[in-house]
Amino acid sequence: MVILVDSFLNKQAFDFSLIADDGNPFTLSSLKGKKIILYFYPKDDTSGCTAQACNFRDHISEFNAKNAAIIGVSKDDTKRHQNFKNKYQLNFPLLTDTDGKICELYEVWREKSMYGRKYFGIERSTFYIDESFTVRQVWRKVKVPGHFEEILNVL
Repeated sequence: MVILVDSFLNKQAFDFSLIADDGNPFTLSSLKGKKIILYFYPKDDTSGCTAQACNFRDHISEFNAKNAAIIGVSKDDTKRHQNFKNKYQLNFPLLTDTDGKICELYEVWREKSMYGRKYFGIERSTFYIDESFTVRQVWRKVKVPGHFEEILNVL
């Protein structure tokens, strides 16, 4: 496991409110007192994002046993989140950051490159926030295979 030095480590997490897949507002600090796995992903219903979400879904009981809540964030709208969640029976909230303000706040909106073309998008990233709302671990440029195991090991 690679542990990166990140400017967010050991600092208070940024609180925010976004609309969840059920259409209701969700405030991150409502989970204070639990461990929070806040993950940012590029797009609903794409291969990597689906694999990542399904890994969290399939291992939710292990996260629950460690008093950890999973929260996914992307720029997709609520309807797309609902479809994605229903299609794969996801058992955790997906939050909508259509304007990208939270992605920018957590520094996951980054320049990317594919086939020599540069563009901006969400860099797959995960933040572990402890019960006191302090960021304890950050994973950037996440590779999906083995990621949920890395998180469980840190918890």
